[in-house]
Amino acid sequence: MTTILAFGDSIVQGFWDKEGGWVQRLKKHLTEISINNHSDYFSVFNLGVSGDTSKDLLARFEFETKNRLNDGEGKNDTLIIFSIGTNDSIFNNKTKLHLISQEEYRKNLTELLELAKKYASKVIFLGDTPVDEEIVDPIPWVKDCSYKNEFIKDYQEVARTICKEQKVHFLEMYNLLINKNYKKLLEDGCHPNSKGHKEIYKIVKDFLIKNKFIL
Repeated sequence: MTTILAFGDSIVQGFWDKEGGWVQRLKKHLTEISINNHSDYFSVFNLGVSGDTSKDLLARFEFETKNRLNDGEGKNDTLIIFSIGTNDSIFNNKTKLHLISQEEYRKNLTELLELAKKYASKVIFLGDTPVDEEIVDPIPWVKDCSYKNEFIKDYQEVARTICKEQKVHFLEMYNLLINKNYKKLLEDGCHPNSKGHKEIYKIVKDFLIKNKFIL
């Protein structure tokens, strides 16, 4: 059995997708393969939590991981996927500060990836997705704050650098989606709608197949 742990925020959790989000779509796909082919079973856990930053994720990561791996399950049987950073990049228009500074984000990510490699031989980091600034600058549901694409790209580049240093797979999302008329893939200016989650699922699935993580 292969265990897949997907960690992140509300986008990982699956907000605004009638089918439960891209992680749920991946779980359904892998379950169908396992049943139809009587092949290796994939146990997929969605560990996305709305509002999470890298600080929040770091605080819960090891506890969540330990409680979802079976006794005797080795690193080669585990795949960990991270997608975190959009909430870190939130910009407070009054204080002129980010929710989590780039320096702290770098530190948190480094620690997260080092921990992840203790439990899994396969670790993947998904870059952040673009937002529609006409809707979320400022953010209707977060007072005095904004999501801005320039900052999302900045944090993504920090993540890309850390992944290179840690020898972890980095999966580009921002540029792939922004070239697909991405505003039509968003529900509220930030979270993907069902079409958006489907696009993310296809990108992740193709990447996993290409790198022979799944069939």
